[in-house]
Amino acid sequence: MKKLMEDTLVIDGLEVIDGVNLNNEGMERIEELRKGGVQCVHACCGFWDNAREMLSKIGKWNRFFQENGEIIKQVTTGEDLNQAIQEGKLGIVLGVQNISPIEDELALVEVFNKLGIKIMQLTYNNQSLVGSSCYEEVDNGLSRFGKLVVKEMNRVGMIIDLSHVGEKTSLEAIQTSNRPVAITHANPYWIYPAKRNKSEKVLSELRKNQGILGLCAYPHVINGPETTLDEFINMIMETIDFMGIDHVAIGSDKGTNMSNEYLKWMRMGRWTHEMDYGAGSKSNPNRPPSPDWFKGPADFPNIVEGLSKKGLSKNDVNAVMGGNWKRFYEEGFKKQKV
Repeated sequence: MKKLMEDTLVIDGLEVIDGVNLNNEGMERIEELRKGGVQCVHACCGFWDNAREMLSKIGKWNRFFQENGEIIKQVTTGEDLNQAIQEGKLGIVLGVQNISPIEDELALVEVFNKLGIKIMQLTYNNQSLVGSSCYEEVDNGLSRFGKLVVKEMNRVGMIIDLSHVGEKTSLEAIQTSNRPVAITHANPYWIYPAKRNKSEKVLSELRKNQGILGLCAYPHVINGPETTLDEFINMIMETIDFMGIDHVAIGSDKGTNMSNEYLKWMRMGRWTHEMDYGAGSKSNPNRPPSPDWFKGPADFPNIVEGLSKKGLSKNDVNAVMGGNWKRFYEEGFKKQKV
């Protein structure tokens, strides 16, 4: 296993590291990531936060980067990522899973981009000002404001994430974007029919867009904790056959040790007083147990080994495990040339 990991680039396209308790839980997660051979992670640091709340979280992250600069590095450019890899540090890309920090002000896209938020999901689990989520009964598509947000994200070099976004809104976002977009943590719907997973039509358009799909080990978007490693690897192989090797990556959707109170906030936000867990269940509000082969980022070597056993070449394993994200970040974080 150790030999397999020696030359393997591992980048996780999405983990939830919110910043609520960075000094304790954040450091625990970083040690797990390093143990699993991860060189870079997209850290989701927000769901429902307004602009003021997100500024506070960015402030906490800034202090965290300053205090732990010997082992971690904030990544906002391709050059940052390459430097982190060369120096043996864990690169961290900050992102949010909702458009809420920009509120209703287009100019805040550039403001938060300059503050280090490099990936932004257009909706979380409910309708936003830009479009519909995958859990809405009716998907009205990308709003007029949404089209402006997509174009502004393109301009400043902030990556568009469609993981929790509805079908019509996703298709219109891909059509509107003049740069490749990402689905950082979801799976093909025809393999695992969960609402958050993506249809053949969306993934076909993502492929044409030169975008990337981060395949996800979150129990609710696979067959639960009983899903075997072989089943997950078979999904990766089938997705490679459909999407092409350059468009498939990993976005584990792992989170730090979340309290039930935090999970309630994450799932409900400000928009309802009634429990609605979206990808979960009203009878099971807690985060579901993970499969034994992926309890956390320290288990990434299991996926590397599984892909190798399926006969995937070393170059292709590298592409799926991190090379595709690296290429995508290097280009996607650049400000668009006028």
